[in-house]
Amino acid sequence: MVTRERKGPAPEISEENTRDKILNAAGEVFAEQGFEGATVRAITERAGVNVAAVNYHFRDKAELYTRVVVGACSVRAAYREAIAEAPDSPDARLRSLIYHFLEYLLDPARPGWKRRLMAREMANPTTALDELVKNNIQPLRDEFLIPTLRELTGGCFSRRQLSYIGSSIMGQCLYFLQSQPIIDRLNPDFKIGKGESWRNLLPFARDASGIPRGTPVSEIAEIAEHITRFSLAAVTELTRQARRS
Repeated sequence: MVTRERKGPAPEISEENTRDKILNAAGEVFAEQGFEGATVRAITERAGVNVAAVNYHFRDKAELYTRVVVGACSVRAAYREAIAEAPDSPDARLRSLIYHFLEYLLDPARPGWKRRLMAREMANPTTALDELVKNNIQPLRDEFLIPTLRELTGGCFSRRQLSYIGSSIMGQCLYFLQSQPIIDRLNPDFKIGKGESWRNLLPFARDASGIPRGTPVSEIAEIAEHITRFSLAAVTELTRQARRS
């Protein structure tokens, strides 16, 4: 009888799994204890790996922290989705960006530690925030949001003014993330879930609320439509005033 030797996972797959375990465990520990309070030993114990594995994949705790923050708080996926769709009209592009940004922020499947970690980083910023802004948030603003707003406003505003408008729009999205404990208490029946996506709403005629009649939509799509309509109304009025002055 011939027995076959049982092969283990390919080394690259095993290394990738180990790296993911370290990143997830580190995210939880950093979110709970902050960068200063977290120890590599606590991270390795939670990940179920040895210290040598951390040293193999990351130079030190600082690099591990940066990789965790950038991975947990990156908006690159939302940016790529919005770019991939890139509707012809600027108002549709803005609607796409708002939806994908909100879907990223409010996805109920997104681990809670990612929100807590971002809150910690905003309260006590490190060099990880520099990388996050440079490689994620700034490209989204400069390459997508500002050009879309410039087209919407017909060149009536300076870049600084467009940046203010963009911050106001993104701030509405972030409110639903940062103020979720308040929203939950004010509206106990309002629960964020995922239903129909923004792209599935496009072929249907919308009613006065902006949502297609008879179409079951997720709260994320509903919030996105509200923010889009509110923002477009504000941009239209600001542009009208600028042209009159």
